[in-house]
Amino acid sequence: MEEKRFAFFKKPPDKRRQAEITTYLKTRHPRLFWGAIGHSILGEELRYARLGCGKRALLYVGAHHGMEWITSLILYRLIDDLARIEERTGKPPLPEDHSLYMLPMLNPDGVEIELHGAAAGGPLSDRLVRQNGGRTDFSRWQANARGVDLNHNYDAGFCAYRVKEKEAGITGGCPTRYSGEYPFSEPETAALAAFLAILQPAAILTLHSQGEEIFYHPVSPPIAGADALGMRLARLTGYRLGEADGMAAYGGMSDYAAEGLRLRAYTIECGLGQNPLPIRDAPVIYRRLRRALFLLPTLL
Repeated sequence: MEEKRFAFFKKPPDKRRQAEITTYLKTRHPRLFWGAIGHSILGEELRYARLGCGKRALLYVGAHHGMEWITSLILYRLIDDLARIEERTGKPPLPEDHSLYMLPMLNPDGVEIELHGAAAGGPLSDRLVRQNGGRTDFSRWQANARGVDLNHNYDAGFCAYRVKEKEAGITGGCPTRYSGEYPFSEPETAALAAFLAILQPAAILTLHSQGEEIFYHPVSPPIAGADALGMRLARLTGYRLGEADGMAAYGGMSDYAAEGLRLRAYTIECGLGQNPLPIRDAPVIYRRLRRALFLLPTLL
């Protein structure tokens, strides 16, 4: 009888569900390598899984934002699918000199707060309510447990963004778009920046929602192959390739990777609708992205 698949898209990935998923993956795929790049403000491990042992690395990152937790489910399912192929064939589905690092959730505190409210913030719960304008509904929460939007906390156009932030009336921690006191002020982004500096991946995909778009950050001189790879990703997904504008064009991980490290980095806005996307959308999003996520190592 065929083994029953784990139902990754059955429940949102709060702390309890993440523990179930991780236990399943570690038990079902003992050959997978697991590590952590650091910890969140509230002490949660920022875990990644690695497939392959090659020196040429790729990195996929999910859930920078609390209410974009659906992206972590996409990567958890991808880990399972890739590991199953390795077990069936005896080798990772990657070129021999490659390794693939998958970090499903950079912002576990923000996800927990979005799903379960201020109580998930522990000692920061009262502060979180104030940062949320006194509201107890946290269903629109994007930030980490300190009210910082992690995807504006990187060192890429940070000063220019602070001007736009003030123009928008943002002066401190809040549900979304506050960039923090300084670049990499948050343990989550600081840990990822340190990891990137060591890893120097050949390509990076960071998964967000929503819009069915792929954003990249052009730099001068151009990064060799960045435009062509972006166009191939667009063809594989059917998503539109373009550049972010407005406040979304500053301080992101892809911006920093391109500007500061000259790496090929792309932001994939998964799905279509209003965040948080319903969990019923996850299988459709995964089917749309699966080919690109599988094939990227072979495109480099």
